[in-house]
Amino acid sequence: MTTGYTYVDGDWRDMNDPLFSSNCHGVWLSSFIFDGARAFEGVAPDLDRHCERTIRSAETMGLGVPMDAGRIEEIAREGITKFGREAELYIRPMVWTDSGFVAPDPETVRFALTVYEMPMPGDKGFKACLSTRRRPAPDMAPTDAKASCLYPNAGRAIAEARARGFDNAVMLDPMGNVAEFATANLFIVKDGVAVTPAPNGCFLNGITRQRVIKLLREKGQEVVEGRVTPQDLMEADEIFNTGNYGKVMPVIKYEDRELQPGPVYRMARELYWEFSHKHG
Repeated sequence: MTTGYTYVDGDWRDMNDPLFSSNCHGVWLSSFIFDGARAFEGVAPDLDRHCERTIRSAETMGLGVPMDAGRIEEIAREGITKFGREAELYIRPMVWTDSGFVAPDPETVRFALTVYEMPMPGDKGFKACLSTRRRPAPDMAPTDAKASCLYPNAGRAIAEARARGFDNAVMLDPMGNVAEFATANLFIVKDGVAVTPAPNGCFLNGITRQRVIKLLREKGQEVVEGRVTPQDLMEADEIFNTGNYGKVMPVIKYEDRELQPGPVYRMARELYWEFSHKHG
């Protein structure tokens, strides 16, 4: 089993210890949100922002707020100290309710935070294809929260991609435009210009996405937030992602197109690592 610890009810325990009953609302009816942050190479970039998003997601889902973001960050940093400085860790705060009749009962809100070892995937890149699954519209699902109930469809997209020999999948929005990868935000580069789908409520405006856009623009790289079509992917010079799992990773194959990690991707990754070691 993975080595890790979970903070719950004021104490740390083995992460593999059970947290839920079979009648828990969070398990049975999906009143469950989480967030993800990373610690690696002795840094934990934007940890405060991930903790703040935890609170926003809980509020969006009507779960109640178990504590403030500052306290969540304190717990996370305490958990990080349980490992060596160079450990590669995933930090996952979670909020759910124990009770409620269909709608969650905020009076029964619960909180836990798990810190566990998860190696960084490196920069070798991944293969992606277009999925038949789509992201839901904001009036169809809680797309403005990092809600667990959104992930089964992403899981089906990844399973579909793996069956075709790929690692990840590009998901469209309800209008047929590119939204993101199943597990991360998406960037393309064409003629030296970086383009990323504009947030339209169908997917989260990721924390790493926002950070990379800011870093690239400060360096003088043009970044456009706009419409991206499936055809744009077939004509792109570069494709890369931003997300918590690997931070910034290149696509080395999209459908039947072989791709190389390009200069804008390399800039984005280098700038992000530089930022992380200065401010993480």
